[in-house]
Amino acid sequence: MTSNFRIIFMGTPEFAVASLDILVRNGYSVVAVVTAPDRQAGRGLEMTVSDVKKYALSKGLPVLQPQKLKDENFLAELRSYQADLQVVVAFRMLPEVVWNMPRLGTINLHGSLLPQYRGAAPINRAVMNGEKETGVSTFFLQQQVDTGKIIFKQATPIGPNETAGEVHDRLMLIGAELLLKTVKAIDEGSYPQVDQQTLLQPGESLKEAPKIFKDDCRIQWNHPAKVIHDFIRGLSPYPGAHTLLISPEGKQHPLKLFLATPVESTLTPGAIHTDQKTFLELGTANGAIRVTELQLAGKRKMGIGELLRGFPITDAWTIV
Repeated sequence: MTSNFRIIFMGTPEFAVASLDILVRNGYSVVAVVTAPDRQAGRGLEMTVSDVKKYALSKGLPVLQPQKLKDENFLAELRSYQADLQVVVAFRMLPEVVWNMPRLGTINLHGSLLPQYRGAAPINRAVMNGEKETGVSTFFLQQQVDTGKIIFKQATPIGPNETAGEVHDRLMLIGAELLLKTVKAIDEGSYPQVDQQTLLQPGESLKEAPKIFKDDCRIQWNHPAKVIHDFIRGLSPYPGAHTLLISPEGKQHPLKLFLATPVESTLTPGAIHTDQKTFLELGTANGAIRVTELQLAGKRKMGIGELLRGFPITDAWTIV
C-alpha cells in the first residue's frame, strides 16, 4: 500500500459501513466520505443522519452531502480532494462527471453475482426468486448501471429458510472483505477486468433486480406454497410481504408476514385454519404456509401465539 493512495468513499446505509470501516482499519487514506443528505423521518419528523455519516464523523472524516451530484460546488469540492480512486457501496447512481473523475476510476460493490441481478434490490430479488446461491461483486463503474468490468466475485449459499435480512448481514461482511481485496489489488496495479458478457453461459438469461415498491409486496395466494414462502422471506424484515385479513363481517385488516413455513394442507387459496392459540395456516395453490411472525397494521411485530391471544382469528376468516 502506498501512503499517497487517496480514496473517496460513497455510501449511505448500514451495509456500506462495514466496507468503509475495513478500509479505515487497514490504514487506507479515506480523504472524504460522500453520503445522503440528512432527512426528516418518523412521526416527529426529526432529522436523521445516515449510518455512513455517523461512522465517518466518529472517525473524523470529512463528510459531503450533496443534494445534486452535478452541482458545480460539489464537483469542485470533490476535485479538491484529488482522489486516486472512488469506492461506491450502496449509494445512488453517479453521473459520468463524478465516476470518471479519479485517475484510477470508480469501483462499486454490488450485492449479487454479476451479471445476474443488476439493479437496486439484488438481495431481496434473489431470495424472492428462491435462488440457492448469491454473492457480491466488485466492478468498475461505466455508463450503464451495474454493467462495468468485474474485478472480483465471492459466492455464498442461501439457506432454504433464510430471510433477505439474514443474507444481507452476511453479504455485508463478505462484501467488505472482497472490497478490501479489490482495493489492495488496484493499489498494487495488478487486477483482472472481466467483461460481464463473457460470464453468461450459453442460453442463460439475465435476471434483473429492480427497486421494490409497495405493490410488489402483495402476496398472491393462488401461487404455490414454496413460491409464497420465498416471497415472504425475500421481503423480510423490510419492506415486508403484505396481505389483507378479512373478518366474517367483511372488515379488512392489513397484515404483514415476516416468517412462515410451507406445510401440507388441503386448504384452498385464501382459506384459514387455526387453533386460535398456537398456529395459523393460510391456504395456497398447493398446501399452506404456517405463519410464525407477523404484524397487524398499527401494531408491533409479534409471534403468532401472542397475536392469537389478543386477536380472535377463526377458520371463518379469509385472506386476499
